[in-house]
Amino acid sequence: MNKKDILEIRKQFTPERCCISRICGCYVDHEKTKKFVSKSAFLSLPEEEEFKYFTLFKQTLSGTPGKNLVYMDFPIEAEMPDGTQAFLLKLRDSKLDDDMLLEEFYDRVIENFHYGENYYIILIHGTYDIPGRTGDGLEMEDASTHVYEHILCSICPVNMSKPGLAYNELSNAIENRIRDWIVEAPMRGFLFPAFADRQQDIHQVISYAKNPEDEQPDYLEHVLGAYIPLTPKTQRSTFNAILAETLGDEGDYEAICSVHEQINELIEEQKDNPEPLLLGKPDVRRILSSVGVDEEKLTQFDRVYDEEAGERTELLATNIAVSRKFEIETPDIMIKVNPERADLIETRIIDGRQCLVIAVDDHIQVNGINVRTIAQKE
Repeated sequence: MNKKDILEIRKQFTPERCCISRICGCYVDHEKTKKFVSKSAFLSLPEEEEFKYFTLFKQTLSGTPGKNLVYMDFPIEAEMPDGTQAFLLKLRDSKLDDDMLLEEFYDRVIENFHYGENYYIILIHGTYDIPGRTGDGLEMEDASTHVYEHILCSICPVNMSKPGLAYNELSNAIENRIRDWIVEAPMRGFLFPAFADRQQDIHQVISYAKNPEDEQPDYLEHVLGAYIPLTPKTQRSTFNAILAETLGDEGDYEAICSVHEQINELIEEQKDNPEPLLLGKPDVRRILSSVGVDEEKLTQFDRVYDEEAGERTELLATNIAVSRKFEIETPDIMIKVNPERADLIETRIIDGRQCLVIAVDDHIQVNGINVRTIAQKE
């Protein structure tokens, strides 16, 4: 998963670099009825339409890798003759010129994509001659090394424009605006095959989700057929469950802070790396070991990780780390702390009760009002 790979494909969605040969579409209403289908050579479209489609395609490859954009592997059964990956290969190799294959694809999406409003399925075929690169990264336009033949799908909601007033130039007056059905930014999509290390990988598909928490498991299973990844929210809750069960009674405030500090340090070290930082089971184990978790607990961690996440599951560091705010919550109180100043809070036993002690060096605000701190007794 590399940001540079994604950016390289996004750059092809311009008039100068366009590698799209064919565009197909299917408009579906809220009752899952096909209202119309279309198919045409992309370069036959009016220039204004091309630009609008370029925007939609770029949005289908936008967002944060590991959150909005996920590289998904196909299981072995998906690559069998009747599997989903094999079907996507047929669709790509047909160059979208087989009406029966297109109808079957639309039917799969309509049956398994759950959305209660109107939407537009856009499917394009493209062939990108991947230029060679010099040792210092410069492209050699006349030295193509591989050909990347691919399809890209964008699923866009179609909504009625908002009511309002508008200026009518012909009548030179302000009048009621005519409301239209507008194709909006894609909410789902995919690129197949995946583009990785500047070449195609038919064993992977890149899945896009505007809202990564909208899981759409039926769509992922029956249209893409790839391994369904954990959503960012699920990754966070899974990681928290692993920590809680592994540390047990030793999972105090200081221990949890130390774990998150280690993860944030790794993120900072890797911030210039185009590859998102993924943490697998061995990586999390090393982090726990570095903050002083004993071997008995680490042995328990091995079992817990397999049960909660799966032995080979990798977690995106930015999904499980706390980088913007550190929250401490009791049934009646919530405290939000700058993660860089988590050291200002410590736990103590006072009068037999476990307490959080907050060091106050500056001013305190209560409901936006500055209040005085208690002066130290001389």
